[in-house]
Amino acid sequence: MPAPPLTNEQRFALIHKYIERMPSLSTTVTKVLEVCNRPNTSANDLNRVIALDPVLTGQVLKLINSAYYSLPNQINSLTRAIIMLGINTVKNLALSTAVLGTMGQKDSFRSLSMDAFWTHSLCVGVMAKALAGLKGIPGMMQEEFFVAGLLHDVGKIPLNNCFAEEYRQALELAAIEQGPLTRAEEMLLGFNHGQSGKMIAEKWQLNLALTEILRFHHNPEKASTDNRQLVGVVALANTYANLFDIGSAGDRYPDLSRINELLRQVGLSWLELSSLHLVVQQEIDKARVFLQVARETL
Repeated sequence: MPAPPLTNEQRFALIHKYIERMPSLSTTVTKVLEVCNRPNTSANDLNRVIALDPVLTGQVLKLINSAYYSLPNQINSLTRAIIMLGINTVKNLALSTAVLGTMGQKDSFRSLSMDAFWTHSLCVGVMAKALAGLKGIPGMMQEEFFVAGLLHDVGKIPLNNCFAEEYRQALELAAIEQGPLTRAEEMLLGFNHGQSGKMIAEKWQLNLALTEILRFHHNPEKASTDNRQLVGVVALANTYANLFDIGSAGDRYPDLSRINELLRQVGLSWLELSSLHLVVQQEIDKARVFLQVARETL
């Protein structure tokens, strides 16, 4: 006799156990995040942590010398690279490296296309950063928007891995209904990728802002007041990427009725959003370098 189908509660318990068994962030990355969250952190403080990790040191130097920055001269000093990149960029490179090292492998993708997923994620990161620029957010802080966009959908990865057949059905249902994937996930699994994203953020002890991005990027109004702008910008960038089919994380039919609401929440017009189209396309190609550097440990 075939085994009885799992209940929603059993699925939720399974995904919770799966995420609990995932590797924790490395000691170096945890230390980098801790140092960067101190109010008066200097490049020297960060240098002392990163210099102990030859892989991360190599990635920082590779990033500063990449086409992404197009500097006229080679940079060989770690401290100088950290100063030029900025503490936030280095922190985000360390975090992205850890995430991609754990979840970026081909065998993590069973129902989703890995290349399409990361292209979508890159687009959301690039657009979120561009929108932050339009909002006048300082350059150093714009990197936070990029990494938030890059990581917003990681909650989908364990779902498509643990429940490949059900997730394939959820993707098909969303396409048939031409509706949001979160609704199809809830119908077939009993919960959605925002909930699994929150579990991942808690497992890795990410800050509240990133935790709320992973949990509420489809419902930014539920985010805390301090993080609502960041979550709203990522939600708008996600809608843009889905609307223009730049990559795909399976959510091809954004709720168009919410675009005006998101624009109003973020404080931008559709004209301002659409004016970024060419810039975003160019920046995605440049940002692939960041992704490539972050994935070198795979």
